[in-house]
Amino acid sequence: MRKDHALTKSAVAPELTEDQIQRAVFANFKARSAPHVFAFHPKNGGVHQIGRRAGINEGLGVVPGIPDVIAIKEHTEFHHGSLVYAMELKRESRRNRKTTEHEIRQEETRAYMERCGVICGVAYGLDDALIWLEGHGLLEGKKV
Repeated sequence: MRKDHALTKSAVAPELTEDQIQRAVFANFKARSAPHVFAFHPKNGGVHQIGRRAGINEGLGVVPGIPDVIAIKEHTEFHHGSLVYAMELKRESRRNRKTTEHEIRQEETRAYMERCGVICGVAYGLDDALIWLEGHGLLEGKKV
């Protein structure tokens, strides 16, 4: 009986961290990005946003709450020729949880971006992120 319990427990994969999700998303961009897509992560958070440094960065144009993944895709049928996409990555366990103050700021930032024509989304876990990116034509083929 103990062996069965051990097998069942080890069969469940641990939840991916946001960093792991982000690494996997960019591995997928590297391997199967759609043509004319430029994707990047804006290094906008972390310890350099704490205390006095946050004020300095704000003066330099750092905006809190910018999504984790920004992608620009050429669309020749549009006047400007491209669309901008922004996706916030969350751990699967954050789905349906109480919204934190930081997440409220992220929502406000995405709302501003959407008013400027940016297509925004939030993905909970890697599968959700890849489905969103594929659905918007930013990734092609099978996931890596």
